[in-house]
Amino acid sequence: MKTIDTINKQSDEDLVKTIIENNNTLLFEVLYDRYATLVYNKCYGFARDADEAKDLTQDVFLKLFVKLASFKGKSKFSTWLYAFTYNHCVNFVTRNTAKKIEKQAVDNAGIENISDDEIEDNDFLNMRVDKLKKAMNLIAPEEKMILLLKYQDHLTIKEIEEVLGIGQSAVKMRIKRAKDKLTEVYTNNL
Repeated sequence: MKTIDTINKQSDEDLVKTIIENNNTLLFEVLYDRYATLVYNKCYGFARDADEAKDLTQDVFLKLFVKLASFKGKSKFSTWLYAFTYNHCVNFVTRNTAKKIEKQAVDNAGIENISDDEIEDNDFLNMRVDKLKKAMNLIAPEEKMILLLKYQDHLTIKEIEEVLGIGQSAVKMRIKRAKDKLTEVYTNNL
């Protein structure tokens, strides 16, 4: 039997393997403790309501425990969990069309910190932050997600490939289309 100290020092991937082998909810708590804040913050970004974010976080971890065996180790566990959380939140936003405007608002804090070397499009660079936040709320959740992965969460193209399970050219194409859509909404609707 492993001690708590030994378990806490295990890598995420080794811990997941141990959880799957033993179907141990107590070990799953260690994983929960490591990532609960990160998952909550991502859920809050979609829900914009603390209670709703807590519910989404609980849903993510419940589904995660059930689907943990589907983690194949092809990427880091944290990257896989990130994708899992984003997909759950995007589905939540899409499912709740009656509350869509309120629920899909994503916390765009940090969007002000986009650097010139990260974005090539001059129109994109010249957007005012307040108008940009409004425009972000008017584009599809999938478009918003890929822009936030790239520019707020600072994931590399390779990491986005892993999160979304698509190739490099598809990632670049989706980022370009999302930027174009955001620029169009920003220019024509605000």
